[in-house]
Amino acid sequence: MLHVQMRLWNSLLCLAFIVLLTPTSEAANKPASARPNIIMIFADDVSWNDLGCYGHPTIRTPNLDRLAKEGLRFDNAYLTTSSCSPSRCSVITGRYPHNTGAPELHTPLPEGQVLFPQQLKDAGYYTVISGKQHMGPYALTAFDHVSKGKGPGREADWVPILKQRPKDKPFFCWFASVDAHRKWQASNEYQPHKPEEVVVPPYLIDAPETRKDLAQYYDEISRIDFFTGKILDELDAQGIADNTLVLFFADNGRPFPRCKTRLYDSGIKTPLIVRWPDAIKPGTVSQSLVSTIDIGPTFLDVAGVTPDSRIQGVSFENVFKQPEAKVRDYAIAEHNWHVFKAHERMVRSGNLLYIRNAWPEQRNLCVESIEFPSGEVLWDRFKAGKLNEFQRDVFLKPRPAEELYLVTEDPHQFQNLASKAEYAADLTRLRKVLDQWTAETGDTVPSNPTLDRNQRPGEPKPPEFEHREMPGDARQATTINAPGPILAP
Repeated sequence: MLHVQMRLWNSLLCLAFIVLLTPTSEAANKPASARPNIIMIFADDVSWNDLGCYGHPTIRTPNLDRLAKEGLRFDNAYLTTSSCSPSRCSVITGRYPHNTGAPELHTPLPEGQVLFPQQLKDAGYYTVISGKQHMGPYALTAFDHVSKGKGPGREADWVPILKQRPKDKPFFCWFASVDAHRKWQASNEYQPHKPEEVVVPPYLIDAPETRKDLAQYYDEISRIDFFTGKILDELDAQGIADNTLVLFFADNGRPFPRCKTRLYDSGIKTPLIVRWPDAIKPGTVSQSLVSTIDIGPTFLDVAGVTPDSRIQGVSFENVFKQPEAKVRDYAIAEHNWHVFKAHERMVRSGNLLYIRNAWPEQRNLCVESIEFPSGEVLWDRFKAGKLNEFQRDVFLKPRPAEELYLVTEDPHQFQNLASKAEYAADLTRLRKVLDQWTAETGDTVPSNPTLDRNQRPGEPKPPEFEHREMPGDARQATTINAPGPILAP
């Protein structure tokens, strides 16, 4: 009898271990009605403070303002790169750009990389991507339904997708607009902004061309705002708003000089708003530092799914109920090839922002600095010698190898403190943080880098374009899962 009891006890223990070791068992055991639906709305080329809820006085964003009023607004959210496809590849993997194998613009995500939507799909979620994709074919394998989107901003099929979804499963939607990417496309979803309503940043020229350019950019933000409102209305109509987490953010900063691709707040800081009535108190604001590599693990966390060990980000779900909760002490970002050769790294810590430039001998350019009205006006004034010190930044050559800014007192990052004796200890500390991150994540400065694709003003035409050695290649960074420093020791 004792022998039979022991065999029964051993069988029960084995069964318990099988259940505990099944990664998605927690999620799979939850009824569909108890697991939150998740909608991620992804703007294209929108800076963090270009929404009404972030203090912009004239851009009309009533629906995004409603999202913030009914949810949580993050005031210190940072991207891992201010560049379209590398930013998206970083989000979908929860990994730094040089660890994804796709750190440069227009490089597809390699097969075999972790995809957090695949984990949601494996746990029983219906997964959708609609709109801008820009990650290559492998990334799309994580989705049950793939759509290129409809309409000028590719948002017009988002509500039909919500109507037609399977009703017996929780769902995850990756809704990615092309608003506000150039070139501008007018439509009827918003009241057009007037040039006189524009707020011209101090690093641009306050000229008619700039004001018209910015007004059209504002219009594109209003279009994604309009379709965000349609999503919120549809969730209400279906009676599922309370148990649906809606997150809004952007892939990089506004497509203007000194913004997109750059590691200043105008380029690398993102608006980040989360509404989830079942879990988040309305009107919450958090100063907690978070990174966009934390989005995937946060979604997995709320779905009850254990994040894959290759994910380098960390969940910020605890901020939903404790807005003061600390997620990280360091947010780290990259600037790699984006039409022009580049290798910069940034650390945001407390009130400080540190930038290291591997190639300070060259101008820090993006096509938006040259080929569009705001950039063209800058270049004309530069050649005429009519720029102030802030507007000359785009043309600076050589640039500082290191930059240090006190963000709270210098929101545009104009006053470089790297040479100030009173900040020497801070500079040393952040150098060490970046050195540790570089070593642990396998980041490298390429010895045979990808060269400029476009011609720089006043310089020889570059050779025929090809992607060459990319950051991390020399250390096989795609096989490295260490996240580098997150919290201070």
